[in-house]
Amino acid sequence: MATQTETVINGTRGKVVVTIWGGPEPSFVVLLAHGYGEHAGRYAHVAEALTKAGAVVYAPDHLGHGRSEGERVSVENAQDFVTDLHAVADQARAEHPGLPVTLIGHSMGGLIATRYAQSYPDELTALVLSGPVIGGNPGFEMLMGMDPIPEIPIDPETLSRDPSVGEAYAADPLVWHGAFKREMLQAMFAAMDAVKTGPTLESIPLLWIHGEEDPLAPIDLQRAVVEQLRGPNSEEKVYAGARHEVFNETNQDEVIGDVTRFLTAAVAA
Repeated sequence: MATQTETVINGTRGKVVVTIWGGPEPSFVVLLAHGYGEHAGRYAHVAEALTKAGAVVYAPDHLGHGRSEGERVSVENAQDFVTDLHAVADQARAEHPGLPVTLIGHSMGGLIATRYAQSYPDELTALVLSGPVIGGNPGFEMLMGMDPIPEIPIDPETLSRDPSVGEAYAADPLVWHGAFKREMLQAMFAAMDAVKTGPTLESIPLLWIHGEEDPLAPIDLQRAVVEQLRGPNSEEKVYAGARHEVFNETNQDEVIGDVTRFLTAAVAA
């Protein structure tokens, strides 16, 4: 059983709460970047599996999310998330000197993780992108053209084939259940443009995992960008019938196992 603690760092625009899961004598660090509107606590089961494999997991609630400070789901520059994540990495390295650092990013967290890897390529031993929103979403683009933006929150049914996942998401008070904000959408699209014009990730072992039926990050749009970024040490896993949150899908044990095997192999190499 992993121990769970938390710390608080000074982020770019307020206090950032970081949850840490760890076991005795970890052999590598995992940074975990959650998605839009949610929080790190939704990844406790992922962190538990990773700690059994020798990881210590550092997972911040991004600014404006979960228990961190900041206006809810509002940011003018997504690079603020990247800067905060780098501060978390600095603390992890200070507390566990010499351990290799890896990074998992889901959805918007995949966008943050990609920008992190482009910004600090020499600091990562491996990168996992789960349903990354790096290639756009026609629905989000449509919202950008509306004034005002209608009150259309994320549909819980898009997350998983397991109905209990959507029910828990809808009942979670730390999840944002309101409308998208224009400045947030603008920041996300600007970050996507930065990904496409930024450097490749050829030097970083990369695992891309995605649900075949993901409606929030349509796989074909994301694939085009992943193909542009990936290098020779890359793998992909597309899960048949899965929706957006592959870590919470009906085959979540398979998904988490694939990620754990990839990270431990990359660290060993």
